[in-house]
Amino acid sequence: MAEILVNPRSAPLDAVLGIRVVDLPPDERVVVSASTGDWASSAVFLADERGVVDLARHAPVEGDYSGVDPMGLFWSMTRTGEPAGPTLVEVVGVGKVELERRTVPEGVRRTEVRENGLVGVLYEPDDGEAHPGVLVLGGSEGGLREPDAALLAGHGFAALALAYFGLPDLPDDLVEVPLEYFGTALDLLASRPGGSAEGGPVAVGVVGGSRGGELALLIGATFPQVKAVVSVAGSGVVTQCVGPGARLLQKLEHEGASWTWQGRPLPYLPYSVPGELRRQVVAGEPVALRAAFDLSDGIPEDTEIPVERIEGGVLLLSPGRDESWPAEELGEVAWRRLTAAGHGHRHEHVVYPEAGHLIAGPPHRPLTELVVPGPGVAFSTGGSPAATAAARADAWRRTVEFLSDQLGT
Repeated sequence: MAEILVNPRSAPLDAVLGIRVVDLPPDERVVVSASTGDWASSAVFLADERGVVDLARHAPVEGDYSGVDPMGLFWSMTRTGEPAGPTLVEVVGVGKVELERRTVPEGVRRTEVRENGLVGVLYEPDDGEAHPGVLVLGGSEGGLREPDAALLAGHGFAALALAYFGLPDLPDDLVEVPLEYFGTALDLLASRPGGSAEGGPVAVGVVGGSRGGELALLIGATFPQVKAVVSVAGSGVVTQCVGPGARLLQKLEHEGASWTWQGRPLPYLPYSVPGELRRQVVAGEPVALRAAFDLSDGIPEDTEIPVERIEGGVLLLSPGRDESWPAEELGEVAWRRLTAAGHGHRHEHVVYPEAGHLIAGPPHRPLTELVVPGPGVAFSTGGSPAATAAARADAWRRTVEFLSDQLGT
């Protein structure tokens, strides 16, 4: 009798699952589907000569994704309009298996941080041991990146998801945020009880996506205790603030710095608001915000982040078809400075040519909606779902490996 085998059935969200259907008639046409109630996908496979369908080895002959991809059913899900429910893998005529895909891995504890003006949530292995610290930063959406921090904790890090605007007790907008705030967070991570095996402070790294990727490089260049930086779809250039207002053009037209240091605003690359961008806004079309970053006349040198000062490794992960901003070009600025300076630590720039902006964060989640809500508009993020999903999975794998290598786990 045919059977669905999923291994493991309970695992963190970023784990790759093994999904097989066995004891089928050879060449049997099989529909395999996945659902979380509110999201669903399906694909059609042909059983091999042994009567097996193995998603890690076989490509579907039709369906919501193509090519061999063990997690293709998960990123290719689309909305159903139904309520959320359990995660199921089902094979028509065979049965279904319920899965537990955990956003917080087993053995990880969560602690809210509200001290010294910080607003964050710390996730760390609940084993009483010392673990390297990682500061986890979101982008221009504001708030906290808790899923990223929770899953990083499952890989052996003490990960602090830190908000820096957009929550109570913080600035409403990304305008003149003091870098000293992040220094306080680094000190908290480095001085946690237990310390390192040698009795000193634990190693600390920073990971950020989008504007958080810009910020991660800036923090690394400012605070010498940072020993690893991962910038995902980020920027080696300081860019203009995201000002107040309910509408996009209001925000772009607010002139001001994103960051300050020792009370002084940092120089920044100003926005450009070309006619095509205005037309998209007025017409209600998806906006390619990339147009607001005009690099045609060059980049003012005083806006470039001095990444060569970072006292540790630097990993730059850039999508090549980013419509939110020119991430590849902005990442190349950082890469150029690192190579020109002969940076003495591990440094890499990985470009995903067909991927769009949404490559930051944990993988294996629905990634079929590449137009996302913005302030009074919808943003086009670029790339294709398949390329962006593959890039996100690879970027997450590289991030975990890089942090482990540079900080030690």
